[in-house]
Amino acid sequence: MNKKEGTPPMGPTPPMGGMPSVGKINPEIMKRLFSYIGQYKVYLVVVVICILVSSVAGVASSVFIQILIDDYIVPILSMDSPVFTGLLKALCIMGVIYLIGILATWLYNFLMVTIAQGTLKKIRDEMFEKMQRLPVRYFDTHTNGDIMSHYTNDTDTLRQMIAQSMAQLISSLVTIVAVFACMLYQSVYLTLIVIVSIFLIMQIVKAVTGKSGFYFVRQQETLGALDGYVEEMINGQKVVKVFCHEKESKEGFYRRNEEWREASANANGYANSMMPMMNALGYVQYVIIAIVGAWLAISEVPNLTIFGMNTLTLGMIASFLTLSRNFTNPVAQLANQFNSIVTALAGAGRIFTLIDEEPETDDGYVTLVNAKEENGELIEVKERTGIWAWKHPHGDGTLTYQKVEGNIVLEHVDFCYIPEKQVLNDVSVYAKPGQKVAFVGATGAGKTTITNLINRFYDIADGKIRYDGININKIKKDDLRRSLGVVLQDVNLFTGTVMENIRYGNKEASDEECIEAAKLANAHNFIMMLPNGYQTVLEGDGSGLSQGQRQLLSIARAAVSNPPVMILDEATSSIDTRTEGMVQLGMDRLMEGRTVFVIAHRLSTVMNSDVIMVLDHGSIIERGSHKELIAKKGTYYQLYMGAFELE
Repeated sequence: MNKKEGTPPMGPTPPMGGMPSVGKINPEIMKRLFSYIGQYKVYLVVVVICILVSSVAGVASSVFIQILIDDYIVPILSMDSPVFTGLLKALCIMGVIYLIGILATWLYNFLMVTIAQGTLKKIRDEMFEKMQRLPVRYFDTHTNGDIMSHYTNDTDTLRQMIAQSMAQLISSLVTIVAVFACMLYQSVYLTLIVIVSIFLIMQIVKAVTGKSGFYFVRQQETLGALDGYVEEMINGQKVVKVFCHEKESKEGFYRRNEEWREASANANGYANSMMPMMNALGYVQYVIIAIVGAWLAISEVPNLTIFGMNTLTLGMIASFLTLSRNFTNPVAQLANQFNSIVTALAGAGRIFTLIDEEPETDDGYVTLVNAKEENGELIEVKERTGIWAWKHPHGDGTLTYQKVEGNIVLEHVDFCYIPEKQVLNDVSVYAKPGQKVAFVGATGAGKTTITNLINRFYDIADGKIRYDGININKIKKDDLRRSLGVVLQDVNLFTGTVMENIRYGNKEASDEECIEAAKLANAHNFIMMLPNGYQTVLEGDGSGLSQGQRQLLSIARAAVSNPPVMILDEATSSIDTRTEGMVQLGMDRLMEGRTVFVIAHRLSTVMNSDVIMVLDHGSIIERGSHKELIAKKGTYYQLYMGAFELE
């Protein structure tokens, strides 16, 4: 992604606060996640009941095998004239038990999907709401792709955990407890065999989950980085091709893709190897139980249960074998779900890091209002009158109104994006109402930074910035920015009609006002040549328009807001010379009667400015009108005589 001058360097994504680093479940993140899920308390109660019913039905069907064999099948085998009435009745009862279990399983899975989607909607809403309140600094230091990854990959892992893993986790725990109780009821000796085998299995699980959990966390990190890089390359594909940077672009992608592949392969490799290993051990356990049980039955060894001694029967052995499988499988599922939970919590950690970012603070109390003059006094009105006023509340409950003049002063301003690198050094600017002030200088000189400070996208380290004599810290940020019309070099258009894109500058503007703004920016003619004129739908950031046309719409959008102060940041740099000539007249009309700050590389666009300031390494080295600076024969003179554009 090409970073503009005056923005901090793009750094790596900050560490994800609270995210497990070695594949362990973080209880704080889990607790916080449950605070979102808690809004579905009634659903959760029904889910738990259904899980209990489903688990009990599964265990009951296994225990019923003993009754079926010992009480029905074995007696029938010894009959000369078998009677199947009792057996059929028992099979019907068993079928009903299975049906109840199936219905309970379907219901709790359906409810968990509903809970998952509702929870994720709330989390996405909260993320997007927080994103609207984050300072510009956050977006300057995080790639768009990594931020998008929060809404896609990270939320998808949460969906899988809530919709699947949580229900299976509870089901497995309930099943393990119920099955264990039933095994003790049938045979303590055979249960000891299961306990020993499960102990060995858990040692394997502990080793495997420790490894896979770490790599699942790493997988989420590398996937975010990969998404960010892909998003950059898509946005900058034309630049890549123009500079024949395809090879380097591919190498960068291959490197990030390899990091993600390695983390993903290790994570899923360890996780996927667990089930086959546990199944194999389960079969070994199955064979051992069958052999030991048969030997105990043949040898007529008294069978110890939690209720005393009895005789081990064929039905007991068959039932116990089924129970042992029903005990081992949930243990395997628990281990498998652990990895899904760790992955989801890694994503949740990234999401909560975004939600916990410090929002843009605003201690301002002076607001911008529409006003009109009556008997020499300003009166606040709702409709737009073309007169703006600052509304000052006072401690005694009174209000005073001050007309917006557009007088902006920077006094001895220092600023740095990062502590070790100062961007502006003792900068002072005095823009009188209606003046056109231009900043020229090489890339990185601090031109855009000055306008960022006026907008309060960043706060200064030292000095003062006053707007009509008011310290801008006292003005609410929304109102401050409403008073500043900005036309940027990078144009962002939104999916919607041309009319809607122009109205973005003033949501209350009528169609007629939008058309007048377009005429002012000389955009009306080309708009009328579009298939549906002002109702033409733009998609893909206006990809069907030329760069110049997109910029003209941006200028029209600023014009419809009718602000007292304009900031033109390389506003005509993307427009060809012929188009620039067409736009210049409209720009002059747009700037008339307003305080205007112009940032330009083309010196031809700033020659008619009232004051031109030449910046170098964050300091103003020259200031004056075009004629005055030419007469000084300094840096500006050399630039003017050498070329009409700064490189």
